[in-house]
Amino acid sequence: MLYSLFDWLAHDISAFNVFRYLTLRAILGVLTALSICFLIGPALIRKLTQYKVGQVVRSDGPQTHLAKAGTPTMGGALILIAVFISTLLWANLHNRFVWVVLFTTLFFGAIGWVDDYRKLVRKNPKGLSAREKYFWQTVGGFLVAVFLYTTAKLPAETQLIVPVFKNVVLDMGPWFILLTYFVIVGTSNAVNLTDGLDGLAIMPTVMVASALGVFAYLTGNANFSSYLGIPFIPGAGEVLIFCAAIIGAGLGFLWFNTYPAMVFMGDVGALGLGAALGAVAVVVRQEIVLFIMGGLFVMETVSVILQVTSFKLTGKRIFRMAPLHHHFELKGWPEPRVIVRFWIISLILVLIGLATLKVR
Repeated sequence: MLYSLFDWLAHDISAFNVFRYLTLRAILGVLTALSICFLIGPALIRKLTQYKVGQVVRSDGPQTHLAKAGTPTMGGALILIAVFISTLLWANLHNRFVWVVLFTTLFFGAIGWVDDYRKLVRKNPKGLSAREKYFWQTVGGFLVAVFLYTTAKLPAETQLIVPVFKNVVLDMGPWFILLTYFVIVGTSNAVNLTDGLDGLAIMPTVMVASALGVFAYLTGNANFSSYLGIPFIPGAGEVLIFCAAIIGAGLGFLWFNTYPAMVFMGDVGALGLGAALGAVAVVVRQEIVLFIMGGLFVMETVSVILQVTSFKLTGKRIFRMAPLHHHFELKGWPEPRVIVRFWIISLILVLIGLATLKVR
């Protein structure tokens, strides 16, 4: 909105041309989302506390978590509000990629909101059934995938880029739809599984969003993309504003979510943010790099898969508890140690992902 206003004013007042620069609008996007979180965060936490929308703690989990019972949840709504307002203010709303990532975030966030609402407000411990949740995730994933496939203007928009190997590009054809579906739905659920400790999921999300923002900026620039050997996709650079909004909103939420947490994001935040990362990775054609940078989310997901498979086949558990962060808690690691060490792992993986820009 503000971008459109300033772009119009720039025709008569040259000083407003500065707002056409992606880098400036990205900075303003971070600051706007951060400010929104700081401004409405305390009021939202008070409302959630007032309506007793509190965390339910598993009795078979780490005993240290019992003190978390009743902590306000569904705080992820704060993140989504900040991301939406900031993106609408500073992004070019004529860009289809901006609407794709916003729609994906809203759709999956809505799924999480319904699940949280049923569990925490209606006091239905099952929330959305696994079948219902997966059905709506499938609907959302395929809607986005089909839209991106049918509106693609260049072959590069539907090709699979293999990092490190400069000339290895796979033409996906209609298989692009299936790939996009798995990336978005898989990332959404992976972030949701990781969201189990104070600040554990949000900081890696901020890191990955930061790196994807770099990819978006470079992918949307003909000169940089040609120099680095990555696909040039006109308009993809505008997704940087959305990534910047996630960074600002994520850091603003972390202010309240850091140990000991005053609020948890709940499924509304985890599912929405995970799907958002997947959608951005698809737009900038870096699905494999997302798998690397989001390696922490992958580890958490794989730990659950291995645990369930092992128990069903042998009756034995591989880990003391899954997801993986609970395993280390039960081994005696204090929660802050688990959180910070997982953050460090995430940072290393994000740097490796960024390194693929030059290692070709």
